[in-house]
Amino acid sequence: MVRKQNENALVARIAHKLGAADSTALSVGLGDDAASLPERAGYEFILTCDWFLEGSHFLRDKHPADAVGWKCLVRATNDIAAMGGVPRCFLLSLALPSSLTGKWLDAFLRGLHRASRALRCELAGGDTTLHDKVLINITVVGEVRSGRALLRSGAKPGDLIYVSGTLGEAELGLRQLRATHGMARPVTAALRKHLFPKPRLALGEWLAENRLATSMMDVSDGLSTDLPRLCEASEVGARIVADSLPVSTLAPANEARQLALHGGDDYELLFTVRARVAARLPRRFQGIKLTRIGEITRDKKILTVTDGRTQALSSGGWDPFREG
Repeated sequence: MVRKQNENALVARIAHKLGAADSTALSVGLGDDAASLPERAGYEFILTCDWFLEGSHFLRDKHPADAVGWKCLVRATNDIAAMGGVPRCFLLSLALPSSLTGKWLDAFLRGLHRASRALRCELAGGDTTLHDKVLINITVVGEVRSGRALLRSGAKPGDLIYVSGTLGEAELGLRQLRATHGMARPVTAALRKHLFPKPRLALGEWLAENRLATSMMDVSDGLSTDLPRLCEASEVGARIVADSLPVSTLAPANEARQLALHGGDDYELLFTVRARVAARLPRRFQGIKLTRIGEITRDKKILTVTDGRTQALSSGGWDPFREG
């Protein structure tokens, strides 16, 4: 256990770095046994949590601490975006070695504070403890207009399938990071997307407010892993045209398609729309590409069309329980 006086000092540092001077969301904020978040008429709460673990999600000797702080909040917040919601506050549970409670922690908190301000999502509380590795759990509370939340289960046969942004770029950034010696700072677009992703909050909210999407989820484990989850929830299948995937121009031509299908960590949005309203979708939303990649089918199979050949899509994305 962390000694009480040391843990109190650690908590005070976190509160000093992240506590809002004037709370915009909480009626009771940091410093009590729990926080209090008032409801707004016409809205409902949405809740999500996410692990960010040393060795699984980041490498201490490769990933800058400020990027760890930024990304741990962004990846959880993108689940709020995938519901069409807006974040309001978050809880931070943090375990770390005593050797990292100095410069590493300060840099981590700087990155987390930047993300908190950029997302307008303030710290409401959390917990700290001692561990030999860095273990981070983020819980985000958001809100969405009552009855407007976008679910995975709303897709119907004939709906068109879209994704935002570019797929496979974050995986490419991770490969670049692994290839460097020692700590590396982002110098390429792929590295920036891997280290400092941006949640698609404005897009998710716009799709929900305008009732354009029939279903939606975030792409964090790779398209080949996440699309089957959406189809299973909706009890449908899908047909994807591989040539239509928004691949990274930074990736080698012979690898770009595989990265787009199976690469994780992109934090883009995967959504479906009725064919009759597809014309209302712009090619870009606030500079972010919106790309049609296929169609929902009645047959509960996930298929890809590649160079004129149709075959089953195998799941090759992130799965922490996959053997090998």
